[in-house]
Amino acid sequence: MMSSSFLGIYLLYGFLQICSGSRLRQEDSPPRIVEHPSDLILSKGEPATLNCKAEGRPTPTVEWYKDGERVETDREDPRSHRMLLPSGSLFFLRIVHGRRSKPDEGSYVCVARNYLGEAVSHNASLEVAMLRDDFRHNPSDVMVAAGEPAVLECQPPRGHPEPTISWKKDGDNIKDRDERITIRGGKLMITNTRKSDAGKYVCVGTNMVGERESDVAELTVLERPGFLKRPGSQVALVDESAEFRCEARGDPHPTVHWRKEDGDLPNGRYEIREDHTLYLRGVTPADVGSYTCVAENMAGKAEATAALTVLGTRAQAFTCTRIQRIPPDTCLSERVPEEFGE
Repeated sequence: MMSSSFLGIYLLYGFLQICSGSRLRQEDSPPRIVEHPSDLILSKGEPATLNCKAEGRPTPTVEWYKDGERVETDREDPRSHRMLLPSGSLFFLRIVHGRRSKPDEGSYVCVARNYLGEAVSHNASLEVAMLRDDFRHNPSDVMVAAGEPAVLECQPPRGHPEPTISWKKDGDNIKDRDERITIRGGKLMITNTRKSDAGKYVCVGTNMVGERESDVAELTVLERPGFLKRPGSQVALVDESAEFRCEARGDPHPTVHWRKEDGDLPNGRYEIREDHTLYLRGVTPADVGSYTCVAENMAGKAEATAALTVLGTRAQAFTCTRIQRIPPDTCLSERVPEEFGE
């Protein structure tokens, strides 16, 4: 039979144990997430980490869920490419992503548990970056006259994140520091084009996966016709010749032809030479008028006009005879010359 003194000691020991246990239990705490995972966008095959850190007493266990399903890690399958780190973070040796299977892409949460309860982190999305090869719209060739605006347009391949767009000319990146050049969305706009803007242009779509280049588009800048030498007005006597010079420039090189205002070029008496000079033979009063040099190409047309003036007629013939009783070498006209007539 237990003595009263021993029983008292035993009861005191038990009381102290209960008190001690209560104190320890009071120091325990439920889980609390102190570091939540963040959204990730990364390329296929790259390593990645979804962070998660939890506090609590006793130390909580951590599990991960993707789209509501528990994630299997190396703790269940040593061959898994997903590793649960001691901190609670989820580490991917590489991101697996295929056309038909996307086992790593989705919405993740980490869950921390101990006997006092559980805590759930914020959702974090893991997305795999991609950039397709084919442009939705390739730029087309453009032809403008110098001074006109030019617009080249493209739509880059589908991608995630959405690719940014830049342009190259003849292999070099285009900077929009030139106030004439604006890059907005998929459009490259050039105001007041110059001959130096002509070249081969490529649209470039870029994201974290890499970059894709469009088909080449050529910008052709034409030059409207102009004159290096304009025809000058001419004055000729009847039966003499006259010529009007005309030298034109432009890109492409313009064709040149002549016309006479209010009439036709003198049939059989004119010639247009290789240098585009208009040559008139044996001019007559009917040839008087304005002659226009016309230079024309794909970019436009230019005209330059000069006048032809024909003076007098052929000298009238005089008949000279010897007449008695007048001084020698006196000429007698058969009629009064026009220039002396009334």
